[in-house]
Amino acid sequence: MTDAIAEAVADAHRREWASVLAATVRVTRDLDLAEECAQDAYARALQVWGRDGVPDRPGAWLTTVARNRATDLLRRETVLRRTLPLLVTEEAVVAPADEERPVVDDDRLRLIFTCCHPALARDAQVALTLRLLCGLSTVEVARAFLVREATMAARITRAKKKIAAARIPYRVPSAEDLPVRVGAVLDVVHLVFTTGHTAPVGERLVRRDLTDGALRLARMLHRLLPGNGDVAGLLALLLLTDARRDTRATPDGRLVLLADQDRGRWDTGRIAEGTALLTEALSGRPPTRYAVQAAIAAVHAEAPAWADTDWVEICGLYDVLRTLWPNPVVDLNRAAAIGMRDGPEAGLAALEPLRDEPALATYGYLSAARADFLRRLGRWDEAESAYEEALALSGNDAERAFLAGRLTEVRENRR
Repeated sequence: MTDAIAEAVADAHRREWASVLAATVRVTRDLDLAEECAQDAYARALQVWGRDGVPDRPGAWLTTVARNRATDLLRRETVLRRTLPLLVTEEAVVAPADEERPVVDDDRLRLIFTCCHPALARDAQVALTLRLLCGLSTVEVARAFLVREATMAARITRAKKKIAAARIPYRVPSAEDLPVRVGAVLDVVHLVFTTGHTAPVGERLVRRDLTDGALRLARMLHRLLPGNGDVAGLLALLLLTDARRDTRATPDGRLVLLADQDRGRWDTGRIAEGTALLTEALSGRPPTRYAVQAAIAAVHAEAPAWADTDWVEICGLYDVLRTLWPNPVVDLNRAAAIGMRDGPEAGLAALEPLRDEPALATYGYLSAARADFLRRLGRWDEAESAYEEALALSGNDAERAFLAGRLTEVRENRR
C-alpha cells in the first residue's frame, strides 16, 4: 500500500464517512452493525484501491461495499437479530395519510436527527454526533469530553441502546417539527466546533478534527436545508471564526491574541463565504442568535487592524444577542467589549456583577478578562491574584503558557 492510497482512503473517510454510515444504517437498522460494516468497507478499500486504483466515486464504492457486507451479515444472523431492538426506519413508521413528509429526504440528515433526538441527554447527543457523523474514534471523543475511554464507550453504548429500545425513528422530522428539532442539531454542531476551537485540555490550542468535523456537518445541513436562516447563520459563524485559525498560535504553539494576529493571513475565501451567508441569515426576521454571533465575527473580520475595530457596533450586537440568548458567557463577552469601547475601568465595572454568577464560578475566561483590565490599569496586586485564578482554571497548555507569561510580567511590575 502506497502513501497515496492511504491518503486517498483517509480523505474518503473525512469526506464520505457520514454518507456511508447513514446509508448502511438504512439496511441494518442497527447503529453498531452499520459502524462495523462501514469500517470493513474502508479496510477493504486499503486493499482493493492499492491494486485497482482509486474509483471515480469513492463514496459510492464504499457505500456499496458496506451495504453488501451488511446484507451478508444479516442473512447469517436473521434468527439472532429477531430478538434485538432495532431502529424504526421511515418505511416502518405508520403515519396518518395527511402527515407532512420530511422537507428533505437524505440518510445523513436522518442520522443527524437521530443522534440529536430530544430523548437523549445533550452529552449523549454530542458524543454520538462526534462518533457517528464526524467519524472520531471513541478515544478521541473521550478526549473531547475529558473522560476515560471506558467511560465514553459505555456512554455511547447506552445512547445507541436507548435509540433502539425507545423506538426513536430514523427519519427527518416533518416540516411542522423541523424548526424545533433543527435547533438542537445546530446547538450540538456549534458545541463540537467550540470544543475544537479552543481545546479544553492538551498541548494544542485548536483541535482541527473537531472544527473540521463541525464545519462539514454545518455545510451538509446547509446543502440539505437551503434557505434555512438558522443553518445559514451557524455556517457563517463557523466560517468567519475559523478564518483566523492559522494565526491564533505561533508555529511552536504559543497563543496569539486577536489584537496581535497577522490579518493578512486570515482566510479571505472563508470570510467572503461567511459574509455572504450572513446576508442570507439576516434576511429573516427576527435574526437568530447564530446570525448575530456571526455579525460580531464579521465586524472583527472586516477591521483592517485591531485599532480599527468598531467596538460600538460590537457592543450593540451583544445587546441584541442578550435578548435572543440570555447567557452568562454572552454577558462576559459583552463586558469585555465594553472595556474595549470605554476603557478598562468600564470593563471592570461590567464584569463585577458576573463574579457572583454560579455558571461562571469555574470559567477561567472571567478571571482572565479581569486580570487583563487590572493589568492595563496598573493594579498589580489585584492583577496577580486574577491571573493566578485564571491559570488555576485553565487546562489548555497554550493558554496556560500565555497566562503564566502575563503573571510573570505583573509580578515584575509589582516589585
